[in-house]
Amino acid sequence: MIVVVNGTRREIDRGATLLGLLEGLGINPDTVVVERNQEIVPSVAFAAVVLNEGDHLEVLRFVGGG
Repeated sequence: MIVVVNGTRREIDRGATLLGLLEGLGINPDTVVVERNQEIVPSVAFAAVVLNEGDHLEVLRFVGGG
């Protein structure tokens, strides 16, 4: 099935979780904020969120600096 991550269509397995997607993309889930269909997903819920066809995800990383 297809989801959109930061504007890019990605094919994932049916039943995939948000945590699995992040790990598959090589993203440390402790360092990002994720918006799913325009709602922030609490990081404690990443493993429980099963993605659906057509979900739109925005993965935002914290960047330090001044």
